[in-house]
Amino acid sequence: MSYRKPVYLLAGGGFTNRETTVRLVQDVFTGYGIASPKIAYVGTASDDDEWFFHRFVEIFGEAGAYRVSHALISSKKADLKKAQQILQAADIVFISGGDVYRGMCTLRRKNMAGFLYELCERGKPFFGISAGTIMLAERWVCWPDPAVSSKAELFPCLGIAPIICDTHDERDGWQELKTVLRIGEDNTQGYGITTGAAIKVFPDGGIEALGGAIHQFVRRGKKVFRGSDILPIGNSH
Repeated sequence: MSYRKPVYLLAGGGFTNRETTVRLVQDVFTGYGIASPKIAYVGTASDDDEWFFHRFVEIFGEAGAYRVSHALISSKKADLKKAQQILQAADIVFISGGDVYRGMCTLRRKNMAGFLYELCERGKPFFGISAGTIMLAERWVCWPDPAVSSKAELFPCLGIAPIICDTHDERDGWQELKTVLRIGEDNTQGYGITTGAAIKVFPDGGIEALGGAIHQFVRRGKKVFRGSDILPIGNSH
């Protein structure tokens, strides 16, 4: 039996707009009903970069977190049993940003992707930001040969949030998200989470916008069309 909870996927405001990111993280804590949570930090997308980790420790502290523990996974010397213990003991698991492909390759190589999925199935709350948001979703795109742009391939992500999405790419027109949709099945939907926004994803794939507009796309035949934006509840503009 699945005890899945909703998953929060953040684009965030970046380190230059910390207040926006702090507010979104507070929305996550409020949504889960945990005022001062213990956070387990997964940083494989940045190769467990310590600078990234400490920046998020500061942000989560401002949002009210009780403690943030780094579940180290990337290093060859990483103690995976300790990482699993940190993840199991946490109130909420956070997937950080960086490079989606690198982050997923590390999780699969270390046999941690299935472990995270099982935690979700057992009711562990999850949220992510930027590349971590994409990692929590169903799949993403890579170019095995960067010199050949026509040979894009899809690869699976964690599938904890049963959607396809991208983050803060509104200025460049969501080109990677559109590529994912073009390669996929007809009628597939995708969501562009704009800078400063987030989405709450329910276990059935339904979504709720937080903090800003969500750009919605769908593939029809060989083309990808943009639908109506999804706005936060109570925001009609």
